[in-house]
Amino acid sequence: MAKFVIRPATAADCSDILRLIKELAKYEYMEEQVILTEKGHSIVGFAMYYFTYDPWIGKLLYLEDFFVMSDYRGFGIGSEILKNLSQVAMKCRCSSMHFLVAEWNEPSINFYKRRGASDLSSEEGWRLFKIDKEYLIKMAAEE
Repeated sequence: MAKFVIRPATAADCSDILRLIKELAKYEYMEEQVILTEKGHSIVGFAMYYFTYDPWIGKLLYLEDFFVMSDYRGFGIGSEILKNLSQVAMKCRCSSMHFLVAEWNEPSINFYKRRGASDLSSEEGWRLFKIDKEYLIKMAAEE
């Protein structure tokens, strides 16, 4: 098994994290939407998350982004990152972990389902919406 370390990110990791964010965006065919910049590669995967609250189930860990470089997949790195996130969620008394996966991304869907994930869009009929900044500004200015 390959050797790797799972650890919290530091400021010194910014270049590698941005590189991974760009690789994730490219993988998801959304490369042009990354506007962050940074100027350097010892990190091969990352998970970005935050805590939020659902009034029905309580505190949850929201997994915003999760990515392992393609050359490093299949070595258990993603499983270890997800295990680490599960430990964080339990330590912080979360009732669940939520995240989005693109419909076309079957490898990731299967990865999560093998670990007990439920697809809320097909099982519960939930739909994701967004309101872009231009409309937020417009609504905020309404009297």
